[in-house]
Amino acid sequence: MNPTNPAPAAAYDDLLARVMPRAREQRRWSPADGPLPSLFVSHGAPFTLDDPQWVGDLFDWAQSMPKPRAIVVVSAHWESAPVAITGAVAGTPLYYDFGGFHPRYKTLPYATPDATDLARRLVGLLGRTPVHEFTDRGLDHGAFIPLMAMYPAADVPVVQLSMPSLDPGALLDLGARLRPLRDEGILVVGSGFMTHSFAVFRHPELAAENAAFDEWAVDALARGDADALTDYRNRAPGVAVAHPSADHFVPLLLTVGAADNPAGAVSAIDRMVMGNSIRSVQMT
Repeated sequence: MNPTNPAPAAAYDDLLARVMPRAREQRRWSPADGPLPSLFVSHGAPFTLDDPQWVGDLFDWAQSMPKPRAIVVVSAHWESAPVAITGAVAGTPLYYDFGGFHPRYKTLPYATPDATDLARRLVGLLGRTPVHEFTDRGLDHGAFIPLMAMYPAADVPVVQLSMPSLDPGALLDLGARLRPLRDEGILVVGSGFMTHSFAVFRHPELAAENAAFDEWAVDALARGDADALTDYRNRAPGVAVAHPSADHFVPLLLTVGAADNPAGAVSAIDRMVMGNSIRSVQMT
């Protein structure tokens, strides 16, 4: 591999070679561990798999917790009302919902185990209205990109839920409905991006707007201020740059809703990449 022009997903390949035994042997959750946290992950695009620090931080973060019995994830890249679930049987193909990248990214597998038990649990938990299963839709990149680094052995069942809307309050309510799953060793993950600006690529000076938004979000989380986070459009500085659309921010509200104490949020990842904050947090 040429170090000045590394192969696509080279950092991910290196991670697999380095950590796979640890990934397989990670201690599994037991009731004595108590509830798992809820997580907000800044997931990035496929180039996340080219960043050694990013994939390493995601793996280390997962290793700091017991391996969950299952994972339910809500990604910025799927809005469908009413709330729906992905296919849950083993072998459901990934949904490669991106373009413009090297073809290899659309060949990388992440074949998670059968998750039909989790799907049934979700249908029961959310079943005030019918919950449709899109049997042919697998995890999208907002789900599988971070999970490939966090759980590279692909040995945890995963189901993705759709966002019922982009309304922050709707995601907060959905998170609250998912909260009991944490007591069962099921990891609840909102996957978005703490700031999601393409304008900063053309105008690097706009990184200051993203930094201001990130600082505001950290402060609101430290106060457990769900009202401020829900009303971020009117209260946050730099919002027009940081989030021209809501899709990558509102999964944070899912994480807040699923937490017992969002004011206890801890930043597992805290840095800027290409002018955007990739802050990722966990809450108890």
